[in-house]
Amino acid sequence: MSKVNDFLTEAGVFFLATVDGDQPKLRPLGAHLEMDGKVLFGIGDFKNVYRQLQANPKTEIVACKQDGHWMRYTGKAVFETDEKYAEAILEGAPHLREIYNEKTGYKMMTFHLEEASAVEIAVMGEGVDLL
Repeated sequence: MSKVNDFLTEAGVFFLATVDGDQPKLRPLGAHLEMDGKVLFGIGDFKNVYRQLQANPKTEIVACKQDGHWMRYTGKAVFETDEKYAEAILEGAPHLREIYNEKTGYKMMTFHLEEASAVEIAVMGEGVDLL
């Protein structure tokens, strides 16, 4: 998991793919952390992405680094019930507390991927498994 987390951290922004009916949807994300042997991601409970992952948890994350290497991380989103994960993400990205707080009523939902694969791919090279 550390290789996946390190790749995401170096990339900074990554893209999460879901489906809305039969339409693919992509969006940039950055909120993630490694904890308890999992790479965890944070999304808002009020956002379409949350509803889309609830309806169909199959997802893919793609991240690109400055050196041209990119990673494909594919799996099934499993949402966490322990709020310690959302709190840990918010500690690492305090600006998100402006969105996720009691005043707004918005809650950060966290998930990790199960049944996952992760491949790092060089611009013109073969993929290397990261898990």
